[in-house]
Amino acid sequence: MPAAARRSLRARLADWYFAETPNPAKRVQFSRPLTPWLFLLPQLAIVAIFFYWPSVQAVTSSFYIEDPFGFGSTFVGFENYTDAVSNSQYASTAWFTALFCVVVTALSLGLGLLLAVKADKVIRGAESYKTLLISVYAIAPPVAGLIGMMFFDMHMGPFTKLFAAFGHDLRVGIDYWDTAFALTVIAVWKQIPYNFIFFLSGLQSVPVSVREAALIDARSGWRRFRDIILPLLAPTAFFLLVINITYTMFDTFSIIDVIVKDKPANNPMTLVYKVYLDGFKGNDIGGSSAQSVILMIVVAALTVVQFRFLERRVHYG
Repeated sequence: MPAAARRSLRARLADWYFAETPNPAKRVQFSRPLTPWLFLLPQLAIVAIFFYWPSVQAVTSSFYIEDPFGFGSTFVGFENYTDAVSNSQYASTAWFTALFCVVVTALSLGLGLLLAVKADKVIRGAESYKTLLISVYAIAPPVAGLIGMMFFDMHMGPFTKLFAAFGHDLRVGIDYWDTAFALTVIAVWKQIPYNFIFFLSGLQSVPVSVREAALIDARSGWRRFRDIILPLLAPTAFFLLVINITYTMFDTFSIIDVIVKDKPANNPMTLVYKVYLDGFKGNDIGGSSAQSVILMIVVAALTVVQFRFLERRVHYG
């Protein structure tokens, strides 16, 4: 068969193949315009009921002083916001929340990455090693707080005895900084497995050819990790940074509640726990609503800053 005829036959076969094969990038078309909205309706209903409606209620309540027995409310404008911002206890709580967020996020990410790097090199017993590290993530936050409280118990806790051997009387629930130390340790311990899972997945997705090329280019293991592996983990690290900040802001509520509940009032707490105390314990619905709105604005602004400035340094692909 002549070359021109063979090329013409190949062209016809290619045209037939692409005509019969559906384009995966082509958008799905529905015969009725309401069909996609029916698929989205359950998720939209969940978001509207459990996010938008409580948010609107919180914003509305923040402008009122409500009677704790539900007999009425008085419009006070921005008075709840000014009282919250000018309160010294609220300022100290905000300072502790920022410090707690930075320390827990840094330690959780650092230790999770370290354990993932070590697990990636394990050959014998790798599955058992990974399972032991991941198993902590199955523990619910209140249970993690209860376990931590047992370890830091002033009478029989092993950590208390360990500190006593070095001459320090560890008084969790009474001393401010001792309680802050216990909260940090428990929160970090609870979050490490989550970071470990994602970092290990990111490390195992690095192509073997890249690792071999790195071995040729750099003899130092630290230099290979810094110049080759760490940039490839940047998308994973950025995702975990956002998740860990959200975790320290909100998901540590149960841990804090177990540790400081029914303890003296000079214990450290985060902003979200103060919202709970003022609203449900102190019956100050308007003030706690104003604090929740402030916290929502801070977290939203922090997330925007992360995606606007930090994501520019992240290279995907």
